Order: sequence, then structure tokens, then C-alpha cells
Amino acid sequence: MPDYKEMYLKMFRAAEEAVNILITAQRECEEIYISSPEPEFQVIPLPSENDRNADDE
Repeated sequence: MPDYKEMYLKMFRAAEEAVNILITAQRECEEIYISSPEPEFQVIPLPSENDRNADDE
């Protein structure tokens, strides 16, 4: 007869290990994000109403 307790414990340990691997990866990615430089944004003005009307003609 299969040892259900041992099978359960084996699955539980594997699931716990998988969660810990994901947590570690998430923390490492968060650290990379936090330590990376801020991107520089550039404001691009929208064309004025007069510019849009001139393009239509």
C-alpha cells in the first residue's frame, strides 16, 4: 500500500521550495528595478489647433 503521508510530505516540501524560489526571484528583480536609474522623460507638445487645420487643407 502506498505511503500517503510520505507522498504528501514530498509534495508539500516541493511546493514550499518552489514558492521560496519564486520569492527569491521576485526580491532580486525588485532590487534590480530599485537600483536602476530613473528614465528621462521628454514632453512632446501636441500640434496646435491651427497646425491641424493647415494639414487638412
